[in-house]
Amino acid sequence: MITYKQSGVNIDEAEKLVRRIGPLAKGTFNKNVLSEIGFFGGFYNGKFRGYRNPVLVSSVDGVGTKVKIAIEIGKHDTIGQDLVNHCVNDIGVGGAMPLFFLDYYACGRLNADVAAEVVGGLAKACKENGLALIGGETAEMPGVYSENDYDLAGTIVGVVERAKVIDGSKVRKGDVLVGVSSTGLHTNGYSLARKTLLSQYKVESYVQELGETAGEALLRTHRSYLGVIQAVTKKFHVHGMVHVTGGGIEGNTIRVIREPRKFEVFWGKWQVPPIFRLIQSIGGVPDEDARRALNMGVGLVIIVPAKEAEDLLSSLKKKGENSFVVGEVVS
Repeated sequence: MITYKQSGVNIDEAEKLVRRIGPLAKGTFNKNVLSEIGFFGGFYNGKFRGYRNPVLVSSVDGVGTKVKIAIEIGKHDTIGQDLVNHCVNDIGVGGAMPLFFLDYYACGRLNADVAAEVVGGLAKACKENGLALIGGETAEMPGVYSENDYDLAGTIVGVVERAKVIDGSKVRKGDVLVGVSSTGLHTNGYSLARKTLLSQYKVESYVQELGETAGEALLRTHRSYLGVIQAVTKKFHVHGMVHVTGGGIEGNTIRVIREPRKFEVFWGKWQVPPIFRLIQSIGGVPDEDARRALNMGVGLVIIVPAKEAEDLLSSLKKKGENSFVVGEVVS
């Protein structure tokens, strides 16, 4: 006789996890959440007060091989923040306000303590961004994942007034691309980063050029730009915004500045953080590859008319943001 537990799936551990994460998720609820954690679906009130013509905006993403760093270090409380902030930025650059979030956690062997840390990070970022964590799924899949491995993905839904959608359609020749600093690699380029950095350093090794351990540098949290986005869209004529993820600055900007329009990136005109240069030097990574795989220190690009660029830079500086011109629309 073989029990389900003997086959590698521990329902008791899953129930223990549900008891632990219930209060975490409920701590993100607002009056629009109409269901309890544990039901088959998450219910959210669809009446959007203050919107005449609301448009729902959604996105789904994961954190890639950054989870391998969290697993190796044994620190799991920020990987959920990475995921939520990434998704918030994805819909935020379209002008949307986040409403609710759902996560998917898959592992080889369920460890309630580790999973609760991950969900704690999800809940923290949801609170910080003003959205509700209304549901999720935990899957224990021995044979698909190794015993201590896990993966994390999530779906976000937000809303924007149709007349306030920011989709790049207003971009014009002469517009300026203003970059806002990233906090590190964010959640992209980790296969390259692990292949290079970790060929020379262990995650616990202190790296002089970085001023911290390799693991600390690689696990820096992917920041949310929601506050920046809300501030600049109220004050400036924003023609487009870009969340710099996989594909780099150029690969993501072409999603906003589409043909026949063209743009130029002013490579070399801003100070690239040491971690990116270190990855390149250790691995002998060509500029073209690095610029496609990594954000090179720019996590958000804001596209505004040239006459507003200086005021935008000044406004961001007053808010404590490190920003700089990274390019312009040339035709």
